Amino acid sequence: MKRIAFVNQRYGTEVNGGSEYYTRLMAERLADRYEVEVLTTRALDYVTWENYYENDTEIINGVLVRRFKTDKKRAADFNAYNEKYLSCLAKTGGDTAKEKIWFEKQGPVSSEFMEYIRSNSDKYDVFIFVTYLYYLTVMGLPEVSGKAILIPTAHEEPYIHFRCYRDFFRLPSGFIFLTDEEKELVHGLFDNADISWDVMGTGVDVPAKIDPESFKKRHGLDRYIIYVGRIDEGKNCPLLFRYFSEYKKRTGDDLKLVLMGKPVCDIPESEDIISLGFVSEQEKFDGIAGAQMLVLPSRFESLSISVLEAMSLGVPVLVNGMCDVLKGHCIKSNGGLYYMNYFEFEGCLGYIRKNPRDLLAMGDNAEEYIEKNYRWDVITDRFSAFIEKTSSKSTERNVL
Repeated sequence: MKRIAFVNQRYGTEVNGGSEYYTRLMAERLADRYEVEVLTTRALDYVTWENYYENDTEIINGVLVRRFKTDKKRAADFNAYNEKYLSCLAKTGGDTAKEKIWFEKQGPVSSEFMEYIRSNSDKYDVFIFVTYLYYLTVMGLPEVSGKAILIPTAHEEPYIHFRCYRDFFRLPSGFIFLTDEEKELVHGLFDNADISWDVMGTGVDVPAKIDPESFKKRHGLDRYIIYVGRIDEGKNCPLLFRYFSEYKKRTGDDLKLVLMGKPVCDIPESEDIISLGFVSEQEKFDGIAGAQMLVLPSRFESLSISVLEAMSLGVPVLVNGMCDVLKGHCIKSNGGLYYMNYFEFEGCLGYIRKNPRDLLAMGDNAEEYIEKNYRWDVITDRFSAFIEKTSSKSTERNVL
């Protein structure tokens, strides 16, 4: 049985993050086909990277997880350095020396991880690095590039234009993209379509029993939209709060906004905005199932598992139309709406209030979209085939 390693900056059932959750889903699904390990840090909080987990190894849902200490917390001056560097990036075209400092300041820096991957690369058939933006990927992938698959989770944002990525995105043996939009972005920026690639998303796990009515009763809710994920500025949450508050003032609608996830930005004190914090998987799905729509205001998404989860439950989505991936989900499925400004946001919410039959039809379309494109059996078969392909190439290189 081949031995594969997923690499991600954080990992665990407590971790609330897109690429991290995706990594766990894929690792667990492939565990019956391969000897799967995860290489990660001991950090839980992505803002500080403070060491949280105590054990070097643990088994989570049948997957061996190896944790490495972070050398230091995120630099106190990272935000200032980031703002200064981004302000000159467009003018200068980037500076690899300054970008190296950027990655070290952002973190998570782990010399233990780097030592392990250098000393143990021969023990693994394939390394799968998930997300392009962090230290473990940027510093670790070049050490094992001949047997590395990169899942960039890339989207249009300033960081993808760092100068160092011009060479970096030529290093992997293969790419797995989550959407066609991501593939087109990466190929367009780095002219690397000659490197082996495939496009596949993720399947969606839904509990066998879902009870939205008990969720509504428990929290005193009737009509509401729901946001699921990290509650921070990077996800455009403050703008969502402003839009929703303005909508309430202008329309008098009794709609509520429910938030699920760890808050790392201020949430307005309002009886119409209900923040539940980090919740169980069952509570999450019960809450999504009872919502009018799932809302995602982020401009930067490479897939969005929360959108797929909502669609799998027949719940339409309302997304930021400035994100090509999210807009693409809506257009391809006819299972959601997108907005570009406040008045379009208001128009979308007003439309679903006045047209409940259309809301139900969008929900049916969304569910059908997931069934056709995000079935686990199809995705795991394709993922396995790509691993085998990459592993074969690595073996051929070693023989030569």
